[in-house]
Amino acid sequence: MQLLRIHEVAKLTGLSRSSIYKQIKLKNFPTGVKITGRSTAWPSEEIDLWVRQRIAQRGCHNDVV
Repeated sequence: MQLLRIHEVAKLTGLSRSSIYKQIKLKNFPTGVKITGRSTAWPSEEIDLWVRQRIAQRGCHNDVV
């Protein structure tokens, strides 16, 4: 497992930094782990799971293209 910084999370998810924080606030995205007083990172496994869940949900909404 790795800890990913915000720019890596944004690249993997396709979300902007502000969208990530908005989704965290809405409880739709994993919260980060404080690694220093000013730095936050996300466990790679949690981000991978979030992405897999979005892909799985795609099957439920196939009629929307």
